Amino acid sequence: MRMIAVFTLAVAPIALGGCLATTAVGIVTAPVKIASQTADWATTSQDEADRKAGRKARKAEAREDRERRAAERRCRHDRDACDDGYRSGAY
Repeated sequence: MRMIAVFTLAVAPIALGGCLATTAVGIVTAPVKIASQTADWATTSQDEADRKAGRKARKAEAREDRERRAAERRCRHDRDACDDGYRSGAY
């Protein structure tokens, strides 16, 4: 029994040393990781900007398509509502 206690006391610092070293590394690198993540959240990458621009273009195209189809329906029912393709600057 005494041998087990001596062995445990001899091995404990070695086993706990790894845990303490890992904890120390985690504490030291935490500010760098936090700053890096904050910078990532605060900035927009080129990929994100491209996706946003593409989404905006698709929405505009869909809106124009809906407006064109609505104008065609109006034109089918009422020839006076037809647009000959020219629009003045005043709306």
